[in-house]
Amino acid sequence: MSTRTTTDDPTMSWVKAGLLSLAFVALLWVVEIVDATQGGDLDSYGIRPRTQEGLWGIPAAPFLHGGWDHLEANSGPLLVLGFLVATVSVGRWLAVMAWAAVVSGLGVWLLAPANSLTIGASGLVFGLLTYLMVAGFLERRPMRILVGVAVFLFYGSVLLGVLPGAAGVSWQGHLFGAVGGVVAAYVHAGRRRARDPYAA
Repeated sequence: MSTRTTTDDPTMSWVKAGLLSLAFVALLWVVEIVDATQGGDLDSYGIRPRTQEGLWGIPAAPFLHGGWDHLEANSGPLLVLGFLVATVSVGRWLAVMAWAAVVSGLGVWLLAPANSLTIGASGLVFGLLTYLMVAGFLERRPMRILVGVAVFLFYGSVLLGVLPGAAGVSWQGHLFGAVGGVVAAYVHAGRRRARDPYAA
């Protein structure tokens, strides 16, 4: 009889997921602290629609926020939704975040009003949200379907943010962040089916 250490301990997975989610949000707070000490100068690196320099804002914008209230509003959902995605794997968390950031950023760059500046991680929130809502159905995984339903019941009203509404709120970032989450779910569901065509 031999003893070996396994790498699929669900408790350890949850711990890693929690630490990853917490570390990312902590990074956002560190960036905001630095920005505050510089008088908000970092915010100028946000997305400026249809300008060449504005393209650099696509990867930068999710790390920048327009004040503590803005950051606080995003922190809770990022912690919870990011944790739920990270329990699948670190790679899946990275992929969903990347899809949400890029699709959201491009949507803002293409459609936001001229001479505007868009910052914030809201696109990531919407991407994580829609990913969790649809991934279980696409992958035909009962437990993830239950998670998706629970997420919808708790956060579903947030989806109203994809509609044009309050001034100063980037509905474009919200809408395309949500699209990015759905794309990520579809891409990864397709890869899973390719690996196991009989997966149910």
